[in-house]
Amino acid sequence: MCQNHQPTQDLASNPPSEETRQTSRRTLLGAVAASAVAAAPLLTAAPAAAASASAAPLSLVLLGTNSGPPPLADRYGISSALVVNGRTYVVDCGRGAVSQYLRAGLSMPSLTGIFLTHLHADHIVDYYAFPLLAAGASGAQGFRTPVSVYGPGPAGVPSTVAGAPGPVPGTVEMTRLAGQAYAAAPTFFMTEHIGIDPATLLDVRDVLPPSAAGASATNTAPVMRPFTVMENDDVKVTAVLVPHGAVFPAYAYRFDTDHGSVVFSGDTALTPNIVTLAQGADVLVHEALYPAGLAALGLPQSLIDHILATHTDVAELGRIASESGVGALVATHLSPGNPATVSDATWRRLLHDSADRARYGGRVVLGADLLHVPIGRGRARRGQGSSGGSGRL
Repeated sequence: MCQNHQPTQDLASNPPSEETRQTSRRTLLGAVAASAVAAAPLLTAAPAAAASASAAPLSLVLLGTNSGPPPLADRYGISSALVVNGRTYVVDCGRGAVSQYLRAGLSMPSLTGIFLTHLHADHIVDYYAFPLLAAGASGAQGFRTPVSVYGPGPAGVPSTVAGAPGPVPGTVEMTRLAGQAYAAAPTFFMTEHIGIDPATLLDVRDVLPPSAAGASATNTAPVMRPFTVMENDDVKVTAVLVPHGAVFPAYAYRFDTDHGSVVFSGDTALTPNIVTLAQGADVLVHEALYPAGLAALGLPQSLIDHILATHTDVAELGRIASESGVGALVATHLSPGNPATVSDATWRRLLHDSADRARYGGRVVLGADLLHVPIGRGRARRGQGSSGGSGRL
């Protein structure tokens, strides 16, 4: 994929019939895993359009694809949006997420939910910018109904930050503290009767793993079954814990809808939990690390070792996608993300080599900022045993 403004890939071939659309989501969800192998998404080039993200019943938009935290000029911070029946759910809020959301042609009033995979800076830096800048704004510039937020709960470990005694906050407490830190602006606005308290338009929930999983800050990602995070008429969201160094909790999320299913790995080392969560999904959006690219950056060996231990080598993605039985693999959170260090052509070669070694027969897509992916169940999934070289993008 090029880095041009609003690239598009089409995963929709046969839109659901009117009869299918009238079937309840809960009835269809039970058949998702069983039908996905026989009914896979198609990837066909389609013209890019700013408003197209909200036109399809189910649409994926990559707002930013860089790993972090150091900012880049050529890629924005990690953030994705899933549009379901015109409602938008954002997964992670990296640097520039608000700007990219608008550049993608997404409607701010359509923002329905925000999901945070973990609380590293490169995944949350723009989180509170959504309510701080847009809550209560008029028209298409803002939202006036509460946005549901789901993110990791407290880690249960003490903070080592100077002046911040007590445990590391989870998402609920982090949001409360952000509201206090930025209290000046809404206070002044409300004094002049031209604003509201941003916190009043957030409904924040801490996501905690089931106690039966036996997870803790010293056992961050035991093998587990997915658990339900939320469910409404549009979507059911499930999650598993993933290993990401000292981070706890860190999650991968799966979104199941009438129109397809999409899984977001978050930041993770290799784990069977991803394969379990992603079984039969239409699209797996997975982070990608190129170890040789790290060496070219001149980083200290200790940092390189840490990154290698807490992320997933791009060479493993084909195997993960094959074992998961997903219809398409989308690589994002690219590390290194600088195209001057690792070119898009190199990333594509690495992804295709990984798929070929694993004999993964689905589609393979290199993520790009503002890449738009309409998703639908087609009838042309290539066999999982084929190399699939001819149909790749």
